[in-house]
Amino acid sequence: MNIYLRILILYLLAVNLLTLILYVADKRKARKGRWRIPESTLVLSAWIGGSVGALVGMYVFRHKTKHWKFRILVPLAFAAHVALAVWYFGF
Repeated sequence: MNIYLRILILYLLAVNLLTLILYVADKRKARKGRWRIPESTLVLSAWIGGSVGALVGMYVFRHKTKHWKFRILVPLAFAAHVALAVWYFGF
């Protein structure tokens, strides 16, 4: 396996794990009425490669599923990532 592909895989694993942690942390903070993670940070984390982690955070932990910004932008980020992978790797 190409070293660049390994780096990409490690990056995607890390950013998706970090994104999921952000969503879970924000959900916990919301329940406790504490300071929240900005919505822009949550959406941006999906767009920089963490779309799978964001979708898991949204639908497994039922967080931000009622906000139009998340219902549209996070699946759109996922679709863009899939399209990019299909284009680049030629699946």
